[in-house]
Amino acid sequence: MAGYIGRSEKERQEMLGAAGVDSVEELLRAVPAELRKRAGIDLDPGMSEMEVSARLAETASRDLSGHDAVCFAGAGVYDHYVPAAVKHLLLRSEFYTCYTPYQAEVSQGTLQCIFEFQSLICRLTGMDVCNASMYDGATAVAEAALLAVAARETPRVLVSACVHPHHREVLKTYCAASGIEVVEIVSREGVTDVDALKSALRTGAACFIHQQPNFYGIVEDASEFGKLRTENPAMLISCVDPVSLALLEPPSAYGADVVVGEGQAFGNPMNFGGPLLGFFAVRNEHVRRLPGRVVGMTVDGAGKRGFVLTLQTREQHIRRAKATSNICTNEALVALAATIHLALLGGKGLKTAAEHCLAKSHYAAEKMSKAHGFELKHKKPFFKEFLLSCPVSAEALVAEVAKKGILAGVPLSRFALPEETDSHRLLLVAVTEKRTANEIDRLWKALGEAAATMRKVD
Repeated sequence: MAGYIGRSEKERQEMLGAAGVDSVEELLRAVPAELRKRAGIDLDPGMSEMEVSARLAETASRDLSGHDAVCFAGAGVYDHYVPAAVKHLLLRSEFYTCYTPYQAEVSQGTLQCIFEFQSLICRLTGMDVCNASMYDGATAVAEAALLAVAARETPRVLVSACVHPHHREVLKTYCAASGIEVVEIVSREGVTDVDALKSALRTGAACFIHQQPNFYGIVEDASEFGKLRTENPAMLISCVDPVSLALLEPPSAYGADVVVGEGQAFGNPMNFGGPLLGFFAVRNEHVRRLPGRVVGMTVDGAGKRGFVLTLQTREQHIRRAKATSNICTNEALVALAATIHLALLGGKGLKTAAEHCLAKSHYAAEKMSKAHGFELKHKKPFFKEFLLSCPVSAEALVAEVAKKGILAGVPLSRFALPEETDSHRLLLVAVTEKRTANEIDRLWKALGEAAATMRKVD
């Protein structure tokens, strides 16, 4: 922990003088006096830097993280392997200290990094154009809905109940402020109810949003959505796991107009849930409605290759009435980590990682379903995540198994899912390329023992 040296009294007085006031109270006079009147704060005596560092380390040790345990938790943030080179390159000062490339002529390195990120996402998704600077997958979903509403001039959005519940909550927040109706299409046996979707489309909508693989890890038949896209004016928005695209067909193949998703799986550890990065790709016809920024490649007057901010559609850069979004913070550092990761793996390496996710998750599902009282909730194709029905409380199981250094998964009871009436006994288990057969066997044994003990107590 770096040391901190506060300002001396002399320096404080100099600063107050430069501000044209005699005291801090006078400096804060714009704040009503009644709000500034407060009793003294009862704080413990101060500690030295060494003592504070030890206290923080002790506090942090109370948490069980993916670094300390075998992690089968997912539900949107995953324990994928991050190559050592990612961190070493990412923390170079020219990357770590840069922000937004406002001056293109002196920001060529940053602009090239963003351009490479956009190019890789386009290659993965099969789309024409990708932007930069989305906060996370959830805001990317919401921004995609706003794009569709503007393009179709219809303030109604359809979203599958199989889309991540957090994504749906963010979508509703965005749309509520804009007077846009959000209609959830119910699920049936873990997948989108296509008949319910067809019925909802008959009354009009700007778009339909689905997730592939969906929140339960199931790979849905996206060709059904593509067929409906050709029969209706509603745009098709696909929220995808980018790792899965090494094996599954790209969204462009089944007619998606917009492809969004969460890129944390590339180059970014879980970090207790952030920072994250969203990606956002579209067909050429929608490029001028993109939020965030688009970096392009060109040549200068001397014919040398250069990079420029081609499109910037937020209110800071253009007239507010024409802005597409107020997305502003540049997630370039997080996106750079993803770019380095993808460049290191290459197409072959990414496919290998995806194949490991697929094979190991199916091995785990087969193993878990053989434990007494456990079974797969849905007997459908899945990628790296599956829903396990447990004989006892999933939340209690996770707590018990954690004592053995294993994060068993995410209890579905953490999410408000009215369609899952037995959610307290459902466990969402994620298996990435990092997990070994030995670790999966340990999870199977630990779950079985914990469930048997808990049943005896009951």
